[in-house]
Amino acid sequence: MIYLDYSATTMTSREVLDSFVQSSTKYIGNPNSLHKLGVEANNLIAKATSQIANILGVKENEIIYTSGASESNNLALKGIAYKYQNRGKHIITTNFEHSSIYGPLTFLSELGFDVDFVESDDNGIVDLENLKNLIREDTILVSVGAINSEIGIKQPIDEIAKVIKECNNKTFFHVDITQAVGKIKLDLKNVDLASFSAHKFFGIKGIGALIKKENINIEPLIHGGKSTTIYRSGTPTLPLIVSTAKALRLAYEDIDIKYNHVLELNKYLKNELSKIDNIHINSNDLCIPHILNLSVVGIKPETFLHALEEYDVYISTQTACSKSGSHSKSVYALTHDEKIASSSIRISISYITTKDEIDKFIEIFKECKTKLTLA
Repeated sequence: MIYLDYSATTMTSREVLDSFVQSSTKYIGNPNSLHKLGVEANNLIAKATSQIANILGVKENEIIYTSGASESNNLALKGIAYKYQNRGKHIITTNFEHSSIYGPLTFLSELGFDVDFVESDDNGIVDLENLKNLIREDTILVSVGAINSEIGIKQPIDEIAKVIKECNNKTFFHVDITQAVGKIKLDLKNVDLASFSAHKFFGIKGIGALIKKENINIEPLIHGGKSTTIYRSGTPTLPLIVSTAKALRLAYEDIDIKYNHVLELNKYLKNELSKIDNIHINSNDLCIPHILNLSVVGIKPETFLHALEEYDVYISTQTACSKSGSHSKSVYALTHDEKIASSSIRISISYITTKDEIDKFIEIFKECKTKLTLA
């Protein structure tokens, strides 16, 4: 098997799974219970939370555990909107966001909130001048993904944060860091809220977090019952929290070496695929190397995906959460070409991907391309 769909999800590493099993069997108490077993469980959560906070450069009380990035994004957007609607109902985002951003924004629009989309340049980078012009006195939130999940575009988060605070220091800045955590180094000092999910960096599915700076209030989506925070009720998921701390620590070990390995594979893959007729590379030099988006013009992406699948090779068309059958909104926003956007596929690489896998993939890719072209 050749797996090149790491941006959709990763397999759980053995070490992370071991942490999950050990914490599940050795710490059986409810972390909210007052007896000895509960206190022990709660102390373990505190230790894991401290590790996560140290790695991400935030405070322990700024971490809200959720079921994943989709819930975190919903909590950030709706939580700010509900809590601060007395200040205004204007929100700004981009044309390169995940569906878990567009979904709640559509919902909020139906409640009377006004959503604007900031323009981007030819590389998909936020146009800072346009952002300045869009920010108003009633703008309560700007939401921008650190890394686009389909193309890999990396946004200048610090520059965007600076513009926001200069234009309206009461406007909050939310960043979806799901595709960035564990792949690149992050600095969240200028970010008010940040979302991520553990299964993107070899953690377990079903847990994520929203980083919310301590001076900010949000309205919870889930009410009732004590938890690790007042902003998200429910019994604390100790094994998932502990395993996430382990996954995060492992992800950031030798991160520069891991990044350079992925970069070399990306350069090689891009160079080889660029030699093939009717291939349009959509990812540019400002994208992280973990994602390579391209269009096989003239062939439906689903057809190409299933052709590769016959060889036990796995990639994706759009993000796994995207509506099937539609063209890629992100690729269209970048290229303004519906034909290219309707034929895009995403290859996503990890630090565990090998050169041999890439060589074999290129061979199979060419074979499938030839067969489908002649069909």
